[in-house]
Amino acid sequence: MSNPTLELVEIREVSRIAHAAGAIVVCDNVFATPIYSRAVEQGADVVVYSTTKHIDGQGRALGGVVCASREYIRKTLEPYMKHTGGSMSPFTAWIMLNGMATLDLRCRAMAEAAAGIAAALEGHAALGRVIYPGLASHPQHGLAMAQMGTGGTLVAFDIKAGKEAAFRFMNALEIIKISNNLGDAKSIATHPATTTHQRLPQDQKDALGITPGLIRLSVGLEDPGDLTRDLMRALAAI
Repeated sequence: MSNPTLELVEIREVSRIAHAAGAIVVCDNVFATPIYSRAVEQGADVVVYSTTKHIDGQGRALGGVVCASREYIRKTLEPYMKHTGGSMSPFTAWIMLNGMATLDLRCRAMAEAAAGIAAALEGHAALGRVIYPGLASHPQHGLAMAQMGTGGTLVAFDIKAGKEAAFRFMNALEIIKISNNLGDAKSIATHPATTTHQRLPQDQKDALGITPGLIRLSVGLEDPGDLTRDLMRALAAI
């Protein structure tokens, strides 16, 4: 699932095409989470995660993991790591391992809340679109259900009135925090056009659907009703 417009790649079909050409398929599965990912079953050879996201779950430390066959790890990844020095500290690894103890519970609760929030936002007069693969209106809803069985923990929506209105919306939020992280226990709103994707040329933003009013919402573990009321109050403020 892509960042920030939640477009899905059909892993099984891409893997079939890639393997026919002798290529290795590497899948960045941060948005799918380790709970909902079946990328290896669907044909991926290597699966990577930013553990800073759902695995840590509380925005405490930076890290990443690479999941692959023993042969790939030993012959391809380890020599590269030994020569470049990229290594997670023992303390960071301990944080990530402890985060995994609650990973399943957190991701399922967050995905359930995200589905309810997306449904509540859909059709709001201030929004041009609500993007959530778990909604039946999403053009790739069927693929999302077949590939992950869920819409995930993130929702994106486009505020019709543009950037200034998006900023007013975010500044009016009381429970949801403004940050660039995601997959956290706390809910986080991000304005991709001026943060995570600000360096992209405008034509690339246009092609990707990153509009001035686009908001990416990472749904956390707060009460879903409280989050929905916070969003509706902030939308009214614009």
